[in-house]
Amino acid sequence: MSNHSEPNDKSLPPIPNEAQSPTKPSPPQKDENSWVEALKTIGLSLFLALGIRQFVAEARYIPSESMVPTLEINDRLIIEKLSYLVHPPQREDIIVFWPNDRLRQQQPKLKDAFIKRLIGLPGEKVQVKAGKVYINDRPLQEQYIQAEPEYEWGPEIVPDNSYLVLGDNRNNSYDSHFWGYVPRQNIIGRAAFRFWPLARVGNVDPETLEQPGQSPNPN
Repeated sequence: MSNHSEPNDKSLPPIPNEAQSPTKPSPPQKDENSWVEALKTIGLSLFLALGIRQFVAEARYIPSESMVPTLEINDRLIIEKLSYLVHPPQREDIIVFWPNDRLRQQQPKLKDAFIKRLIGLPGEKVQVKAGKVYINDRPLQEQYIQAEPEYEWGPEIVPDNSYLVLGDNRNNSYDSHFWGYVPRQNIIGRAAFRFWPLARVGNVDPETLEQPGQSPNPN
């Protein structure tokens, strides 16, 4: 009877041949980074768009005939906001502004902004008589109006930090001679460029831009 015992150690399994072993396809992975980048891009775009509208420029359209002949119904304009960060509003600028308190009291549901021409500056005496606007007793030369005003108004002194505005269509404009002055903080910006209709694309008011010397000296 043999006393030889079986060896206790067991042989290791063979190393599989990688070339022959089957492989499972990797499960599809969602590219989470692409979603994150897309959301960042959308967020940045919205931030820039809101920032531009709030601080740089915005588009507006003309809903009425109060600024005829300079602006007509459905004209589309770019309203720029940067120049008034550098200097105060100037006479004969065409400005867009929110209604003052008196106008809001008269029309509580009013939400739209107005667009008119800036005529009177703070501290100036303004009067409308005999078809003319007078600034500190001197007539304002206006080539842009539809017709001479048929009403009389003033004289009044424009309050501090406020402006008097009138429509170029003087006899068909709901403006300062009805509801008073525009506070500085209500001004949104200046009408700078008309981009529609295509036949009238260009500076909103080239005549006054080219002839800045027609305003009277307020002193």
